[in-house]
Amino acid sequence: MKAIWNDTVIADSDDTVLVEGNHYFPESSLKREFITFSNHKTSCPWKGQASYYSLNVNGAVNTDAVWYYADPKPEAASIKGRVAFWKGVKVG
Repeated sequence: MKAIWNDTVIADSDDTVLVEGNHYFPESSLKREFITFSNHKTSCPWKGQASYYSLNVNGAVNTDAVWYYADPKPEAASIKGRVAFWKGVKVG
Protein backbone atom coordinates (compact mmCIF):
# COMPACT_ATOMS: atom_id res chain seq x y z
CA MET A 1 0.00 0.00 0.00
CA LYS A 2 1.09 3.54 -0.73
CA ALA A 3 -0.13 6.91 0.51
CA ILE A 4 0.39 9.55 -2.19
CA TRP A 5 -0.22 13.29 -2.13
CA ASN A 6 0.91 15.94 -4.60
CA ASP A 7 2.41 13.16 -6.79
CA THR A 8 4.70 12.16 -3.90
CA VAL A 9 4.77 8.94 -1.89
CA ILE A 10 4.23 9.86 1.77
CA ALA A 11 4.20 6.29 3.13
CA ASP A 12 4.77 2.84 1.67
CA SER A 13 4.15 -0.47 3.46
CA ASP A 14 2.87 -4.01 2.97
CA ASP A 15 1.78 -3.99 6.62
CA THR A 16 -1.38 -1.92 7.05
CA VAL A 17 -4.31 -2.40 9.41
CA LEU A 18 -7.78 -1.64 8.00
CA VAL A 19 -10.12 0.06 10.48
CA GLU A 20 -13.38 1.74 9.44
CA GLY A 21 -12.24 1.85 5.81
CA ASN A 22 -8.90 3.52 6.60
CA HIS A 23 -5.53 1.87 6.12
CA TYR A 24 -3.27 2.52 9.09
CA PHE A 25 0.40 2.43 8.08
CA PRO A 26 3.27 1.78 10.48
CA GLU A 27 4.56 5.15 11.65
CA SER A 28 8.03 4.00 10.61
CA SER A 29 6.84 3.93 6.96
CA LEU A 30 6.23 7.71 6.94
CA LYS A 31 8.64 9.76 4.89
CA ARG A 32 9.48 12.22 7.66
CA GLU A 33 10.79 14.90 5.33
CA PHE A 34 7.16 15.62 4.33
CA ILE A 35 5.69 15.69 7.86
CA THR A 36 5.17 18.89 9.83
CA PHE A 37 3.78 19.53 13.28
CA SER A 38 0.10 20.11 13.98
CA ASN A 39 -1.51 20.78 17.33
CA HIS A 40 -4.94 19.66 16.09
CA LYS A 41 -6.68 16.93 18.12
CA THR A 42 -10.00 15.11 17.87
CA SER A 43 -11.69 12.43 19.91
CA CYS A 44 -13.25 9.11 18.95
CA PRO A 45 -15.53 7.34 21.46
CA TRP A 46 -13.92 3.93 20.95
CA LYS A 47 -10.39 4.72 19.72
CA GLY A 48 -9.48 7.66 21.99
CA GLN A 49 -7.78 10.97 21.23
CA ALA A 50 -6.33 11.46 17.76
CA SER A 51 -3.38 13.72 17.04
CA TYR A 52 -2.46 15.05 13.61
CA TYR A 53 0.44 15.89 11.34
CA SER A 54 0.34 18.19 8.34
CA LEU A 55 2.08 17.51 5.03
CA ASN A 56 4.51 19.81 3.25
CA VAL A 57 5.42 18.60 -0.22
CA ASN A 58 7.30 20.85 -2.63
CA GLY A 59 5.99 23.94 -0.85
CA ALA A 60 2.35 22.79 -0.84
CA VAL A 61 0.78 22.26 2.59
CA ASN A 62 -2.04 19.86 3.45
CA THR A 63 -3.04 20.77 7.00
CA ASP A 64 -3.93 17.91 9.38
CA ALA A 65 -3.90 15.31 6.59
CA VAL A 66 -2.34 12.56 8.74
CA TRP A 67 -3.74 11.27 12.01
CA TYR A 68 -2.66 8.83 14.69
CA TYR A 69 -3.63 7.61 18.13
CA ALA A 70 -0.60 7.87 20.43
CA ASP A 71 -2.42 6.05 23.23
CA PRO A 72 -5.48 4.31 21.76
CA LYS A 73 -8.11 2.68 23.93
CA PRO A 74 -7.73 -1.12 24.37
CA GLU A 75 -10.35 -1.80 21.68
CA ALA A 76 -8.14 -0.01 19.16
CA ALA A 77 -4.76 -1.42 20.24
CA SER A 78 -4.13 -2.68 16.68
CA ILE A 79 -3.55 0.90 15.45
CA LYS A 80 -1.01 1.94 18.09
CA GLY A 81 2.15 3.19 16.37
CA ARG A 82 0.27 3.66 13.08
CA VAL A 83 -0.92 6.58 10.97
CA ALA A 84 -3.81 7.09 8.55
CA PHE A 85 -4.53 9.67 5.86
CA TRP A 86 -7.34 11.80 4.45
CA LYS A 87 -7.81 15.21 2.81
CA GLY A 88 -6.93 14.12 -0.70
CA VAL A 89 -4.14 11.69 0.16
CA LYS A 90 -4.64 8.69 -2.14
CA VAL A 91 -4.18 5.29 -0.51
CA GLY A 92 -3.97 2.15 -2.58
